[in-house]
Amino acid sequence: MVMNFDDLKNEWKADGLEETNISEEMLKIKQAHTPIDIIRKKMKREFYYQLLALLFMTGLPYLLKLSADMTMLYFVFFFITCGFTGYYFVKFYRFYKNSYDMSVDSRKNILWFYYEMKLNVELYKALTYIIVFIWVAFLSVFTLIEKAWVVDKFFNKLPPFYLLINCFVTVLVIGVITELWAWHYYGKYLKRIKKIVDELNYEH
Repeated sequence: MVMNFDDLKNEWKADGLEETNISEEMLKIKQAHTPIDIIRKKMKREFYYQLLALLFMTGLPYLLKLSADMTMLYFVFFFITCGFTGYYFVKFYRFYKNSYDMSVDSRKNILWFYYEMKLNVELYKALTYIIVFIWVAFLSVFTLIEKAWVVDKFFNKLPPFYLLINCFVTVLVIGVITELWAWHYYGKYLKRIKKIVDELNYEH
């Protein structure tokens, strides 16, 4: 009887320890909800910002009073931008919708959110680079056609090495701004999620 009673006490202790571990794990899972909710809100907000930006861009050639030929060329670049942005929107929306369909109540699901969002951030940065280079190309064409005097007065007098350095610095600045913005807007919250995931035990 004594042995049975001791065994029972040991089982109770083991059960109590297991409940403590479960409580700690559930607490960490709840902690992961906060950065996930912040990211979801930012995704929704950014969708509307980008949509408004595209709508504003449709009226830009008329505000700038571009010539008919340049306006047509502008919309060629604009629709190329819309094509890349539309692809990004579809991917972004699918992930956003799936993240709500998913129950964020386990390490596995939180880890899924982390890696999918990390992939979307990389896609976001790639889209930013593409759009910037599209409009740098448009500005170059615009300058060559509409502002030929600028080329004659300034650029033709510059040595090729200077132009290459200027292009390199421009690309570097764009890259730094893009990386910093992605980190500020999404990256720091992803880091918080990853830290919580690493603290959780692997599911069996």
